[in-house]
Amino acid sequence: MSVPTKISYGVLVATLILAAWLHLGPLLLAALFSYFALRKLQAGTNRKWLSFILFLICVVGIAYAAGYFGRAAWRALPEVADSSIPSATAWAEKRNIELPFTDFETLKAFLIDQLKAEIHYLNNVAHFAGAATTLLILIVIGIVVAVSLFFHSSLDRHPRAAPKTVASNLYDVSAAEIASRFQDFYRSFETVMGAQIIISSINTVLTAIFVLIIGLPHAAVVIGVTFLCGLLPIVGNLISNTIIVFLAATISAKSAIVALIFLIAIHKFEYFLNGKIVGHRIRNPLWLTLLALVLGEKLMGLPGMVLAPVILNYVKMEASRMPVEDTVNIERSLKSEV
Repeated sequence: MSVPTKISYGVLVATLILAAWLHLGPLLLAALFSYFALRKLQAGTNRKWLSFILFLICVVGIAYAAGYFGRAAWRALPEVADSSIPSATAWAEKRNIELPFTDFETLKAFLIDQLKAEIHYLNNVAHFAGAATTLLILIVIGIVVAVSLFFHSSLDRHPRAAPKTVASNLYDVSAAEIASRFQDFYRSFETVMGAQIIISSINTVLTAIFVLIIGLPHAAVVIGVTFLCGLLPIVGNLISNTIIVFLAATISAKSAIVALIFLIAIHKFEYFLNGKIVGHRIRNPLWLTLLALVLGEKLMGLPGMVLAPVILNYVKMEASRMPVEDTVNIERSLKSEV
């Protein structure tokens, strides 16, 4: 492996480490998702400026939808909790499982205690507002970074401060290798998240039809949560499915059973979609994906859980392209030494 190649891998690893250490996961995610959207829009229009204008319209629409969904979720959360928690506690009591809450007020107190224990700097409204403002700024910076990369993605190969350069110098070769590493990382993101978005969208549409047919309460909130949770592999479906089953139980036991059967069928259908949409490009065992999700959450929180399958797939891509010595010759040399 050449020196420029080692430098490029070091820059990529340092970027991920700094993103985790400095809590810049939202910025990295915003940049990746924005660049992903810009590239997809360009594929449909073949014009960068038109793609950029459409992207701005999408950002404004998403911001408005997020505000509307946030207000709806905030209003519906107490009612959802009050109607679903009794079903959850009854289910847990039958199985001798002790839950840390019995109603919405105890759930709220439990969540507040957890936030105080794990996020001690969010102990008052001012700090919470500051954290929310920081998150918004990071997302905006990520969008700006994605737009700048979209219009000018190459590094300056010949700096004006150093006009006397030699061919194949360290800076030029390293810049090309760094660009190649980040392009490969983006391709991994495009592969994993592109497939995840398609699968989550199909799952959300089918779930929305089911939710509206059975008349599940707070349908808009449930549909939005289903799509967002669908972006998280494995864990996301468990979260959204649990919410739907408990809400269905507030209608009747029969509705809960029907919801459970429907969600199991959807889950099996998603396995089929994974095989068709992702194909043989992503074939990671379940335990490895779960381990990556846990490590991602510990290192970077929710953005880490989203990025964990991407990083796992990227490592697999890079490792599969690195040649190694013939294992047969290695085994023979080891036997000869013994």
